[in-house]
Amino acid sequence: MPIKRIVNPKKLLNSKWTAVSPTNKEKHFMVTKLVLPELASDPITLVELEAVHSQRKQIIVWQALNDTNVWLQGWL
Repeated sequence: MPIKRIVNPKKLLNSKWTAVSPTNKEKHFMVTKLVLPELASDPITLVELEAVHSQRKQIIVWQALNDTNVWLQGWL
């Protein structure tokens, strides 16, 4: 069972993350952008992660960062 942590989406920008199971030598990531919803009253649901090694960017649902079986906070 995954351990859940509570992450505040407003504090995610520039936060650092480590993939538990790295692929393509992409282990360390940084949140480079909060994807703002179309309506300002809607909550933030997506963030852009950039791999430090390759600079590849991907958009994910920020709640996925709460799953400690996939992501660890900080660069470990």
